Amino acid sequence: MFQPAYIETYKKGLLKKKAEHARKILGSCVLCPRQCNVDRFSGEIGVCKTGERAWVSSYNAHFGEEAPLVGRNGSGTIFFTHCNLLCVFCQNYDISHEGCGEEVSDEQLAGIMLALQKSGCHNINFVTPSHVVPQILSALDIAIGKGLYIPLVYNTGGYDRVETLKILDGVIDIYMPDFKFWDSEIAAKACDTMDYPEAARNTLAEMFRQVGDLVVDENGIAQSGLLVRHLVMPHGHAGTREVMRFIADKISKNTYVNVMFQYRPCGMAYQFKEFSSRPSDKDFNEAIKAAKEAGITRLDKPRHVFMAL
Repeated sequence: MFQPAYIETYKKGLLKKKAEHARKILGSCVLCPRQCNVDRFSGEIGVCKTGERAWVSSYNAHFGEEAPLVGRNGSGTIFFTHCNLLCVFCQNYDISHEGCGEEVSDEQLAGIMLALQKSGCHNINFVTPSHVVPQILSALDIAIGKGLYIPLVYNTGGYDRVETLKILDGVIDIYMPDFKFWDSEIAAKACDTMDYPEAARNTLAEMFRQVGDLVVDENGIAQSGLLVRHLVMPHGHAGTREVMRFIADKISKNTYVNVMFQYRPCGMAYQFKEFSSRPSDKDFNEAIKAAKEAGITRLDKPRHVFMAL
């Protein structure tokens, strides 16, 4: 019978130590590659605009996620407010850029996890968690003590720091990073991160080291492993062919990949010609072709789904 990784980590007393270690980082925050070095305990904020406590914009059973996460009862998504990446075209611009949400305590966050589990969700899906890892770990310590037992999903933009991910080793069951851009210049225009491609490559490698390929149960529900998202951009600006080759050659050809055809100009996208139009059907078909030619066969079923909050 499957048991989430964090159960054993909790029983060994390691989860509390991980939470304490991560929390100390907030004093001069270097959780993500931005490395703002601000003191979040004293109210200083960096790029993510988040202090000592996490902010949550919404939580619910989500049915627009990947098939292995959704099942019959949905994925228990917790949308964290703010973001460390801040793409100019973000489809959740009000959450990531404008700060729509409410500050929550660790106890409240633990309660949200338990409520989602009680509603029948197959997993707890942390959406945009890179800047609130310490808060998640502290809340988990509380929630596990009160009966949390379903898998955890780390749903990230892919701009993570390996040192932080190592703290999560033995805690997260399913990693679901984006690999957004292969080209540094495009990344710089989209989110002011020329180092995004390198960070994303390191992120995927560390996540795979921890959890391996995606494993599903007899009903097709994800239990553990890596699931990679790649958003098709107009005019090939995502560098899909290079991304797929990297995944196939450097991670695993058995990687479960969702090539997504849901890009639309949002936020400040219209201020940039690269991001001001939607990709064509040809762009999407070429992206799927690139994935298959790289040797990737575990592709999520194409769906034209938009995230509704």
